[in-house]
Amino acid sequence: MSNETKLKEALVSFFAKEGLSLKEEDIVIERSRDPLHGDYSTNAAMKFCKKVGTNPRDLANKIASSLQLDELEKIEVAGPGFVNFFMKKDALRAIVSKILKEDESYGRLARNGEKINIEYVSANPTGDLHLGHTRIAAIGDAIANLLDYAGYEVTREYYVNDCGNQVEHLGHSIRARYHELFGEPLDLGDDDYHGLDLIEIAKSIKEKYGDKYLLDSKEAHDFFIRYGIDFELNKIKNDLAAFRVKFDKFSYESDIRKGNTIENTIKELSPYIYEKDGAKYLKTSAFLDDKDRPIVKSNGQYTYFMPDICYHYDKMSRGFDLLIDVLGADHHGYINRMKSALMMKGYSSSALEVELVQVVKVFKDGEEVKMSKRTGKAIAHRELVGECGVDAVRYLFVERSQSSHLDFNYNLAKEQSSANPVFYAQYAHARCSSLLNLGSDIALDEKCEGLNSQIESSILKLLSDFPIQIQAAAKERAPYKMALYIHNLAGLVHEYYASTRIIDRENVPLTSARLALIKACEIVLRNALSLIGVSAPTKM
Repeated sequence: MSNETKLKEALVSFFAKEGLSLKEEDIVIERSRDPLHGDYSTNAAMKFCKKVGTNPRDLANKIASSLQLDELEKIEVAGPGFVNFFMKKDALRAIVSKILKEDESYGRLARNGEKINIEYVSANPTGDLHLGHTRIAAIGDAIANLLDYAGYEVTREYYVNDCGNQVEHLGHSIRARYHELFGEPLDLGDDDYHGLDLIEIAKSIKEKYGDKYLLDSKEAHDFFIRYGIDFELNKIKNDLAAFRVKFDKFSYESDIRKGNTIENTIKELSPYIYEKDGAKYLKTSAFLDDKDRPIVKSNGQYTYFMPDICYHYDKMSRGFDLLIDVLGADHHGYINRMKSALMMKGYSSSALEVELVQVVKVFKDGEEVKMSKRTGKAIAHRELVGECGVDAVRYLFVERSQSSHLDFNYNLAKEQSSANPVFYAQYAHARCSSLLNLGSDIALDEKCEGLNSQIESSILKLLSDFPIQIQAAAKERAPYKMALYIHNLAGLVHEYYASTRIIDRENVPLTSARLALIKACEIVLRNALSLIGVSAPTKM
C-alpha cells in the first residue's frame, strides 16, 4: 500500500470519528513541490470544515494532533488550513524493496471480479487500415492493458462487419479483377474498390483455382466475397499484430444474421417498434435518443443498427459487467441510440461506455501531409508505422487525450533527441540498464540507506505513485495519463543521472543504495511503457 493510500485511509478514519462519512476518492493528497512543505499535503480541512462545523485552521490542527501513522515523521499546518505531511525516510525508501520483489507485477492490482468487454478497431475487411484505425488501436489496446492491470477481467474484441453493401462491392471488384486476368474486363462502379491490392487477390485466386469461377453464379458470387473478406481480414490481423495489438475474440455480423436471432429480437422489442412509410422504427426517443431510429427499411432489409443491437445483446449475455466501445469521433450520434436499445432489454444506461477518438493529421517539414507519395492515396497505417516505427506511433498516438485532435509530427517521431517524447522515455530506461550493467558486481541495497537528497526523495515518491496512476488512468480511460507519468519519471531519471555520481566505487554502500533505486526505476519504466504498448530497450 502506498504512503498516499495510507494517508487517505487515516483521514477517512479521522473524519468518520468527526461524524462525516467519506470515501478515499473524496480526499486529495498531493506531493509537495517544496520540501519545506513536507512530502505530501492535503486541503481536506478546508474542503470539509463546514460539514464538520468548524473553521479550516482548527480542523487542520485537529488532524495534525490526531493522525497516527508509523510512517509519519511529523505533521504541520500551513496557511488557511493546509496539512503538510513529513514522512520518515525509511517509509519513502521502503518502496524500492517492494518494486524489486514484485518486478513485472509491481503496479498490478488484485482482481476485483468485474468483467469488461472492450471493442476497438473493428475496421471493415475491405481494405487497409487508415490512421483513424491506428489511433483507435493504440488507445483501445492501452485502455485494455490499464484495465487488466487495475484488476478487471478484460476481453478484447473485434467486430467484423462481413455483411452489407461494402462487402458486396468488394466481391464484385475482386470478380472484375479476376476476369481481367482472363482478358474479360468488367466495369467497376464508383462505389466499387479500385485499389491495386485487389489485383493481387485476383492473381492468388487464379493461381489456386484457375478459371473455376469465371462463370457467373451464386457460388462464384459468394466465393469472391468470402475470399476477399478472409484475405483483407488476415492482412488487418497481421498489421495489428505487428503493432502489438491482439484480440481475444473476433465476432462476425454474418453469425448474428444466421438463424432467427434478429427476427426473435424484433419480436422481443415489439412494444417499442412501430411502422412508418413501410419501414420499422425503434422508439429510442422514449429513452435517451433525440429521435427514433429505423431498424428495418421499407424494402425489408435491416439497417446496420439492427444487427448491432443483437451484437450488443450477445455481449451482455456473456456476463460482462460493462461494455466499452472505442469508436471514431463521427459516431457521436450512435451512443444514446445504443444505450436506449440496451435499456429496452432491461440493462442500465451505464452498461455501455463509448470512447470517441478524434482524427489524426500528419505533418512533415511543417506542412500537413494528406497523400502518400508512394501510393497517391491517404497515408495508411502500415506506411506510417513502417516509416516511424511501432514505438513512436504507439507512444505519440496516446500522448494526448482521445478527445483531442492529434497532429502527428513525422519529423519529431523519427528524431533521436530529448525533444522526441518516446526517445526521451526509452533513453531513460536504457540509461538505467547501462548503469546496472556497469555496476553489476555491486550488490543492491534494497533498504536504500543513505538516500537523502531531494531528487532521490522525488523519485521514491513518484515510484510509489505508480499503482495509483494506473488506477486513475484505468478509471478515466485515459492512457495519456500513463504517458505523462512515464515522461515525468524519465525526467527525474535524466536529472538524477546528470546531477549525481550514481556509481562511486570509493563509496560502495551509497552506490549500492543508488543502484537499487535505479533498478526500481528501470522496472517501473518498463512496466509503464508496456501498458501503452511501447518497448523498453536496454541499449540505444
